Amino acid sequence: MIRFLIRRIIYGFLVLAGVVTVVFLLFNVLPGDPARMMLGQRADLASIESINRDLGLDRPIPIQFIMYINDLSVISIHDEKNKNHFLYLNRNKYSDYTELLRIGEKLVILKAPYLRRSYQTKKKVSEIILEALPETTVLAATSMFFAAVVGILLGIFSAIRKHSWFDNTALFLAVLGMSAPSFFSGIIIAWLFGYELNHITGLNMMGSLYTIDPFEGEILTLKNLILPAFTLGVRPLAIVVQLTRSSLLDVLSQDYIRTAKSKGLSFYKVIFKHALKNALNPVITTLSGWFASLLAGAVFIEYIFGWKGIGKELFDALEKYDFPVAMGITLFLAIIFVIVNIIVDIAYAILDPRVRLQ
Repeated sequence: MIRFLIRRIIYGFLVLAGVVTVVFLLFNVLPGDPARMMLGQRADLASIESINRDLGLDRPIPIQFIMYINDLSVISIHDEKNKNHFLYLNRNKYSDYTELLRIGEKLVILKAPYLRRSYQTKKKVSEIILEALPETTVLAATSMFFAAVVGILLGIFSAIRKHSWFDNTALFLAVLGMSAPSFFSGIIIAWLFGYELNHITGLNMMGSLYTIDPFEGEILTLKNLILPAFTLGVRPLAIVVQLTRSSLLDVLSQDYIRTAKSKGLSFYKVIFKHALKNALNPVITTLSGWFASLLAGAVFIEYIFGWKGIGKELFDALEKYDFPVAMGITLFLAIIFVIVNIIVDIAYAILDPRVRLQ
């Protein structure tokens, strides 16, 4: 198990290194002047040069990349005295750090990754992510719970009632759910249930988890979660239905299932105690992968429904050319993918005793 975890962590680190490199190069070739974005139209030349010097934009691309890696790294090297050195220790950036080693004027420190500051709000990107993360997590978790519970139940009954009207209807709805792009179905669902049928449903076209009341302040508004969670969960629901059905049908044809039936076990005991456990392996893998995807794929859904999460922050950042926010959110989502994949590998082996981590 230890060797497996170490190997998966190394693979994950290599993936993150590739993502960091691609993200840095991509956002450094896009148009836009960060200094003018931060200072506005009345920026003078001296102020622009000062901002570029502070951000390291007056240095060659390789030096900028080293500075970026040094900011992201948990363990980083800095020059403590020379303010003109590109690795100068700016204590305004690292509010909390631990000194590990001192070599001359160079200092090795342990710190939290620094994702830099927003060009627009001047807030730390890490703070923006932490503020938006809870609402995106609630949205993704609710969507995934809805897709898992409903999808698995529909898949089980479709497999049991193979080729019946229920099975055919479930497969038709699953194909329909996979065919409709999320942004298109989001617009239709928001318009239909949040506007046209608002007098019946009582739901809003747009709204977040918390609404602001001028007298009571922030109010938890769970009804605003229904439409975006349903829209975001439709596609994974469709895949779970088909995957559960096909996997369960495959397991039901195995020899050990026929043996269990011949021993006189009840039909539902065979299904839920023996067949379903093994049939759920690919479903669990798909669900975990989809959960990470929902965190990243909620961009359009959050924008359509006005949900104040990471997706909307990313959309706004790209729209305003706020590169540090876009880069920070992209790297954060990549970390989520890596962590989820490691957890999936472990869960897959635990669920199926025939699988060995070695």
